[in-house]
Amino acid sequence: MSKPTDQIIDVIIPAFNEEMSIGHVLNDIPSEWIRDVIVCNNNSTDMTKERALEKGATVVDQPLPGYGNACLKGLEHVEAKKEKPDIIVFLDGDYSDYPEQLPDVVSPIIRNEADMVIGSRALGTQERGSLTPQQVFGNWLATSLISLIYKVDFTDLGPFRAIRYSALKQIDMQDKNYGWTVEMQVKAAKAGLRSVEVPVDYKKRIGTSKVSGTIKGTILAGHKILWTIFKLL
Repeated sequence: MSKPTDQIIDVIIPAFNEEMSIGHVLNDIPSEWIRDVIVCNNNSTDMTKERALEKGATVVDQPLPGYGNACLKGLEHVEAKKEKPDIIVFLDGDYSDYPEQLPDVVSPIIRNEADMVIGSRALGTQERGSLTPQQVFGNWLATSLISLIYKVDFTDLGPFRAIRYSALKQIDMQDKNYGWTVEMQVKAAKAGLRSVEVPVDYKKRIGTSKVSGTIKGTILAGHKILWTIFKLL
């Protein structure tokens, strides 16, 4: 699919020890759709940075741990550009998403039907075992609370998402770790942004998740997500 717009699209990929997967992610991003891919090397101790550079990505280093910290570092890089993007896409570096679905994720914004698009794994096709039971329950609980409190319906807190750069600046993202995705969705709801979901497919990641793959990570992430929903009231 050729890019049907002259809007500038940059991709931000937070990555911590993803040397086995980051090359696959970068290979599958439809290059004709994007201006730049920024891999945010989140204090990796493996060859993540080198593998990303080999594939032509821009790499920025963020020594402070945390998913949100990595995303914020990527935004710093974008903000320093002379020509700002129209759309920012966020994508994970573990190859659980399908980067080739990027056109589906950005198209509602290009058509001026939305300011933010969430790639919903709940609406797409999931490989068996790609989402843990605690992830499924956590997504259901969080999105149910967002619907109840903020009157905006989501089915997922999926990491594959797109947002207008101007809207992203408006909501002033602050979270430094697990609460990044839910903060974006709650702040978008409070700001009255037009948010839609599109189905995206999901597969087992390469390697072990640093969050859902451990009991500690799961508990910390769940607590932070719920705390973020209520603190923004």
